[in-house]
Amino acid sequence: MWRELASIGRDADSGGYRRYAWTRADADCRAWFKAQADTRGLTYELDRNGNQWAWLGDPAAGDAVVTGSHLDSVPDGGAFDGPLGVVSSFAALDELRARAAQLTRPLAIVNFGDEEGARFGLACVGSRLTAGQLTVEAAHRLTDGDGVTLPRAMEAAGYDPYGIGPDPERLARIGAFVELHVEQGRALDLSGDPVGIASAIWPHGRWRFDFRGEANHAGTTRLVDRRDPMLSYAETVLAARREAELAGAVATFGKISVEPNGVNAIPSLVRGWLDSRAADQSTLDTVVTGIEKAAREYAERNGIDLDVVRESFTPVVEFEDALRDELGRILGARAEQPRPLPVLGTGAGHDAGILSGSIPTAMLFVRNPTGVSHSPAEFAAEDDCVAGVTALADVLEGLACR
Repeated sequence: MWRELASIGRDADSGGYRRYAWTRADADCRAWFKAQADTRGLTYELDRNGNQWAWLGDPAAGDAVVTGSHLDSVPDGGAFDGPLGVVSSFAALDELRARAAQLTRPLAIVNFGDEEGARFGLACVGSRLTAGQLTVEAAHRLTDGDGVTLPRAMEAAGYDPYGIGPDPERLARIGAFVELHVEQGRALDLSGDPVGIASAIWPHGRWRFDFRGEANHAGTTRLVDRRDPMLSYAETVLAARREAELAGAVATFGKISVEPNGVNAIPSLVRGWLDSRAADQSTLDTVVTGIEKAAREYAERNGIDLDVVRESFTPVVEFEDALRDELGRILGARAEQPRPLPVLGTGAGHDAGILSGSIPTAMLFVRNPTGVSHSPAEFAAEDDCVAGVTALADVLEGLACR
């Protein structure tokens, strides 16, 4: 399975993946998922929001145990973020069948669409729509960098954009969702454990900073006469690093748009996107407030107009204690030398976090020895991946065969 996925959407120059929603690479990943379901004799479904489901057992029976993740990527992303969870889910099902496990609850594997938000700027679109956390109107307003709207992109890919929306009936059939994911950090590497359990997802959001100045000639305009928004933006980037360090949080300006974007032109507009995350809401508020305050001071000093817009926000997610503890009990009982598995918080968002407000959710992490993620250098050793599959199979058997 891993080899079959390896070439889809991979850029020959960077070595990273460009699997964006409703593109050719996305279609190829979706075809791969359906082929895996068909090969195993699973019941395949495509829901109203473009999420893919593969069912073992009656989907209408209710109280289902669901696992899976996503197959899309960030720009030049790594091979493991998302796909490891989907591949491991099919492999775990194979393991359950090899064990002749007798399921007492339906089991499903899911591929959520547009989790990374690389094309339209909003993460977890598929799961947000399903959970009713993104309105149809707001989804239809999403636009990519080329001006293509989400409805146009869906139609071009052969999907109906006018059927999207909340899917409470589907969620009501799910008793538990467990997502396996490569760790995006080095906690497991430092503890020496191949697998860990998630405790919570930090609150996080994305803010757009629009610095508006005056376009002019780069060679003939005196420095004192310039209203250069790039200066205020650059100072704000440094302020973000400073505020994050002071608070023990993270803040990143990772995307920028410049107009008119000419080498010999002073910009009229610099638009930067801030991603910030912290262990708690109060700390996150402090960081973002500090960054915005600094940005406004820099803008005023340089004669720049500034608008700040919060484009997305996800509050802290505490995974359900009972399900998290049940995972720990199942895996602890299976271990050759029983000991508690590490329980880790994470600053990365996931579909499991979005769904946690609607159904019981939990997550397993697989060790990432470098801690690098959203990069071609992202990595997990084969032995650790196998340990993740075994752990997921144990969890599914413990939940679905009781």
